[in-house]
Amino acid sequence: MMKLREIAQLIEGRVIGDDGIEVSGVSAFSESVEGDITFLSEGKLLRHANESKAAAVIVKEAIAGLDKPQVAVANPKLAFAQLLGHFYVKSIPCRGISDRAFVSESAVIGTNVTLYPFSYVADGATVGHDSVVYPGAFIGEKSVIGEGCLIYANVTVREGVTVGSRVIIHAGAVIGADGFGYVFDGQKHLKIPQVGGVIVEDDVEIGANATIDRATTGMTVIGRGAKIDNLVQIGHNVKIGRNAIVVAQVGIGGSSDIGDGVILAGQVGVADHTTIEAGTIIGAQSGIAGKAGKVKKGIYAGSPAMPISDFLKASNIYAKLPELRNKIRDLEKKIKSLGGHGMGSE
Repeated sequence: MMKLREIAQLIEGRVIGDDGIEVSGVSAFSESVEGDITFLSEGKLLRHANESKAAAVIVKEAIAGLDKPQVAVANPKLAFAQLLGHFYVKSIPCRGISDRAFVSESAVIGTNVTLYPFSYVADGATVGHDSVVYPGAFIGEKSVIGEGCLIYANVTVREGVTVGSRVIIHAGAVIGADGFGYVFDGQKHLKIPQVGGVIVEDDVEIGANATIDRATTGMTVIGRGAKIDNLVQIGHNVKIGRNAIVVAQVGIGGSSDIGDGVILAGQVGVADHTTIEAGTIIGAQSGIAGKAGKVKKGIYAGSPAMPISDFLKASNIYAKLPELRNKIRDLEKKIKSLGGHGMGSE
């Protein structure tokens, strides 16, 4: 339980109304119950604000006529996230090293590390202080897991991979699988040895069943603070910039360079050897073709991707094609009735 004034101090907000009310939880607007605090960030929800059972509401600016106390902050969604972290702290106690975990004699294990049953730490591998490795996870030879990491069940971290500190890798992800590299000798595809590694920098989160391939030579790099969603495929020698967002089912071809802060929405496909400038946004299901080369900073959509303004115009025209086809047929009929020759629409 916290008083509203204490919450306002925590999120650096300003209370409008009774600052002494007690708040017992945090919830989304549509799920709030008595005692909760929620947030409003979309104008379309404002007219329903009084219908919520929440005790208080986080807002960007004071809302006239709202019969609940409000906390005005610059970024309501950010404040909401901060409160979720404060009210619902996920405590992961140190459980030590299970006698059913395999730990090589040459492995280096930090202090306060938890290794659950059936986790595997190979020769020369390192697991840093305060990290947790869940059942079935595999840490390969000479790989490094930094401090304060969460390696969930059945994660595979292959040999020669370096994972920074405070990294979260969700269940089933594979870091450091061989890159997809072959050369045809005229009769069969010969595998190109994949002898490089992967570097995952600090504060990265990698979703369930995501795959990040090792480099052919050199390193595949995931930049600090990047967030990789579930079912993402990142090819060999790719560079993902700092604080980039890569949403579910994105596929990135080898040797591509994704700049800092880039957002790739769901199911985007990026061909190999593509450079995307920092701050670019690629809309869902867009395709960055191999001839794109370098994508300049902007917002893009479509397949092949184009600037969003062009995509919206093209989409509008596409939606009208059936109507235009009918008009053309009507015009052909009129021309024929006048004794002219048809335009051959079929």
